[in-house]
Order: sequence, then structure tokens, then C-alpha cells
Amino acid sequence: MLQYREAMPTDPDAHELLVGYFAERAAGFPAAQGEYRPTFPVDAAFTPPAGVFLLVEQTDASGPATPVGCGGVRRIEPGPDGAVRYEVKHLWLRPAARGGGEGRRLLVELERRAAGFGADEIVLDTNASLEAAGGLYRSSGYVSVEPYNDNPNADLWLRKPVG
Repeated sequence: MLQYREAMPTDPDAHELLVGYFAERAAGFPAAQGEYRPTFPVDAAFTPPAGVFLLVEQTDASGPATPVGCGGVRRIEPGPDGAVRYEVKHLWLRPAARGGGEGRRLLVELERRAAGFGADEIVLDTNASLEAAGGLYRSSGYVSVEPYNDNPNADLWLRKPVG
């Protein structure tokens, strides 16, 4: 069974997952776009109500929970129309945990948390080379928007209204 646990990005389990996330991103980053540049998140941005960082944990009766994924939402500058904006960050599952819909469930949970914090819209940046992620976001109602940040790893920016 999978469950969510709130954690700070500097929590040892969260840090280990983020290291895996960044390593996978760096290995698959399009060479034509240069070198992938990881930026570890800071705890303050993921402290409620500014945001939240979740660990996805596999549990069973035989032992302690095993972290298999992570993701967070954080409040950022308002949108051009003044909308309260939260951003999805670092949504990632270990390869063995993929394919069962947990990424979609994690995204829905992050959206729910952002709405609870007062979000009017949720945004995210990604890279077109991440086809599965782009498919997840688009099938979840995200649409392309103009860049809202200068993330050197991104070439696609998406938005979804809340509610």
C-alpha cells in the first residue's frame, strides 16, 4: 500500500529521493540544451501554508515504510491577473514504483493541498523531453502558458486553474 508523509526537503529520505530525481534528470537531459543544473529545494518554501513536500511511501505488514517517490507544491509570485499561484516541484517516483497511477494520484494530492492553502491556479515547468510527465500533466488539465520563471532546465510551462 502507498501512503503520503509530509517531510521537509532536507529530511534524509527526501534528500535521497531528490538525489535520485536529479541524477535521472541529468542522465536524460537533452545535450542540445546544455547541462542539467539541479537546485535543491529549501525547507521554508515547503512549510505549510507556503507549501508542502510529500514523500510517497510503500508500506506493508512486514516492516517499515519504504520511500518510493516525492513531490511538492510551493507558493510563488501571483499570476499576471493577481491569481494566487502555487507551483508543483520535483514530482518523481522511483522507476519500480511507476506505471500504477501513483504519479497521477500524487499530482492530485498536491493539487488538493495547494487548493487548501488558497491557490487559484497551479503552475509547473518541465522539459519536453519528459514525454510521460508531459502526458500526465496535459491529461490532468494543464495547458501551456508563457514562461513564468527562468529555469534553465525547462522548455515548457503549464498552468491549471483550481476549482
